[in-house]
Parts: sequence; structure tokens; C-alpha cells
Amino acid sequence: MGSIAFSGKAIIVKLAYRYGVDAVTLIMYRMLFALPIFAAMAWWASRGKPPLSRKDWLGVLGLGVTGYYLASFLDFAGLMYVTASLERLILYLNPTLVVVLGWALYGKRIRAGQALGMGISYCGVVLVFGLEAREQGAHAAWGALLIFLSAVSYAVYLVYSGEMVQRIGALRLVGLATTVACLCCLAQFVALRPLGAAIVAPEVLWLSVLNAILCTAAPVLMVMMAIERIGAGMAAQAGMVGPLSTILMGIWILGEPFTLWLAAGTALVMLGIFVFTRSARRANA
Repeated sequence: MGSIAFSGKAIIVKLAYRYGVDAVTLIMYRMLFALPIFAAMAWWASRGKPPLSRKDWLGVLGLGVTGYYLASFLDFAGLMYVTASLERLILYLNPTLVVVLGWALYGKRIRAGQALGMGISYCGVVLVFGLEAREQGAHAAWGALLIFLSAVSYAVYLVYSGEMVQRIGALRLVGLATTVACLCCLAQFVALRPLGAAIVAPEVLWLSVLNAILCTAAPVLMVMMAIERIGAGMAAQAGMVGPLSTILMGIWILGEPFTLWLAAGTALVMLGIFVFTRSARRANA
């Protein structure tokens, strides 16, 4: 359920763009409605806990900016140019980016099985991207780049959040970091747009409320609850339903085309991630 809810974010964003809103305004409304939820989450997780040190606060600020604000904004901006299906496939490469960053920053070894899985997955994304680039030209390349940078930004968050999760707790870190991201999105709107830009179609407001609750706050809690019950490995396997659900919702709700190229690319991405995660589990066993 958490994976499907996360996948619905791209569908809601694409629907909202039909009403003439831009990325800066749309993400502002999403974060505005999500802010009370994440602030309450941070308060709840901080009860009875020692206050954070200056180093911890700097870490929270950094992770909030890279992992949630920057990753979210780049994703929203990229969705203006590419389909929801391609967006989800690019974001699904996130585990491979974490491993590449681990190799680049810490010299961690990339095993042959992991390299094979990465190669298969990236071939799948290139296949789907090639189809969109043929139809949309440079716009598809720009959108794909923005979403890939979003995935890189979130991978940076995952690489650097491990130590802080152990020290202050997952729920507390998520609540505080997402609160920082919400405030950044609000400040970005104030700095870049006149206040009159906040006047949008009522449909945009309702879609933003749905995005904030159903596709932002709820899946964060559901995935964390799942990890507590079945572990990260099983939760990751269940998360493989994400790209499929995005494609199905894109076809059903947005009217996006379904082609053999898309089916083949999706199959390659999912096969590659399966090979990649299986090799990683063997390495950690």
C-alpha cells in the first residue's frame, strides 16, 4: 500500500499541471498541507528524548535540504516534461545510485552481480527514454535529467542518514527533515513568485491535499511500519509493485500510451533491480 501510494504522487502532479500551475507553486501547496503532519510526527517522536546537539541539527538541516526539498523539487520540475512511467523507472534506480556513491565516497566494492543488475536496469531506462525522446525531443532529455538528479539527491540523503538514524531514530529524523523541506519549499515560493501566484484553480488545492496526505505522509508511515514488521529486505521486494502501479495509473487516469517498448523497459528495470538486490543480500549474508 505504501509503494502504491508513493507511486500515485506522479499521477497527481501530472493532473495538477493540466490546470496551468508551475512546479514552484505546486510543490509549495503540497508541502504547506504536509507541514502540520510532519511537524506533529517530529514532536511525537521527540517526546522524552534528549535535545539534539548542534551537530545533529546541522545534519537534519542538510538531510532535509538534499533528501526531501531538493529531491522533491527536481522531481516535480522533471514531471513537466516526461511521463509518469519514465519518472518512476528513473527513481526506481535509487538503490544503484546509493551503491555508486558508496564506491565514490568510501571506496566500497561493487560486486559483479550488482554491476550486472545495474547494467540491466539502466538499459531498461534508456529503452523507455529513447521512445520519449523520439516523440518529445529535447524536452524529454531535460525532464529525465532533472528526475535523475532528484534520484541522486535522495541517494545522498540515504548515504548520509544511516548514522543519524541510529542516533536519533528513524521517525524523529524523518519528521524533522521533512519539516525542514516543507519550510524550504514555502520560502522558495515567497522568494521566486508574487503572492498572487498562490491563486490557483480549486482542483489544484484538492489535488495538493490528496498529494500531501495520501502520497506523502501516509506512505512514509506505512513503509516504516512495514519495515518494523517484515524487515527492509522484504519491504524492498514489496516495493517492486511501485513502477507497475505507476504505469497502470498513468494509462488509466492520464491516458498515457502503453507500448511494447515501455513493457520491455519496465521488465528490464525490475529484473535488474532484482538481480542487484539479490547480489547485495548475498554480499551482506
